[in-house]
Amino acid sequence: MSRWTLPLAGLLGIVIGGIAMYFGGALVRVPAGDRARVEGIVHDYMLSHPEILPEAMEALRDKEHATVIADNRKAILEPVGSAWQGAAAPDLTIVEYFDYNCGYCRASLPVIDELLAGDPKLRIVYREFPVLGESSGQAARMSLAAAEQGKFRAFHDALYAGGSVSADTIAAAAKKAGLDAGRAAAFTPKADAEIASNMSIAQQLKLTGTPSWVIGNRVVSSAMPLAELQRLVARARAKS
Repeated sequence: MSRWTLPLAGLLGIVIGGIAMYFGGALVRVPAGDRARVEGIVHDYMLSHPEILPEAMEALRDKEHATVIADNRKAILEPVGSAWQGAAAPDLTIVEYFDYNCGYCRASLPVIDELLAGDPKLRIVYREFPVLGESSGQAARMSLAAAEQGKFRAFHDALYAGGSVSADTIAAAAKKAGLDAGRAAAFTPKADAEIASNMSIAQQLKLTGTPSWVIGNRVVSSAMPLAELQRLVARARAKS
């Protein structure tokens, strides 16, 4: 037995299960006496055509993500206050989980602007996912307070323009955006609850970093070029 036999067998078992789910449980409906034969055929076919394994695994992941998204639809797709950009009446909403300390999130800013400029029926919802240190959490709380006051984009742009995230640059961005400091402080418990919710959902979605995206039922933890975002948006619309 080679050292790859057991891992491959486990993978094939997962994929066969995914194929059964993907085709509405077709394998489950196979008569008991034929099930082993059908699974053997699938097993042998996948060994002969390993290129289908990533696609099958992707379909299984999408199926799992669809369940999490459906169970948490409001907490994922509905923004806090003004923490969104794009169409007021979209035909598709995508979500970015981001951290103000994330360089890849910063690099995605012009890509997002270009994506929305070329797609007037698309909306992006921003969800705070502060995983890169204490200043990330501080920035996320103030960002949520800004969103609650209808000033998310003003704060968002000011903080990114202010350089490295710190208590001083957060305060300066809040001042530039015109935030009511007392109202922001009072919003802190709700901001903390929102961040805790995002963290819990991120764990369920198996997000591995920032930025992470929810586009239809596809979840991607990576910065992406414009063309890839457009492809996933088109795919999500086609499946809706």
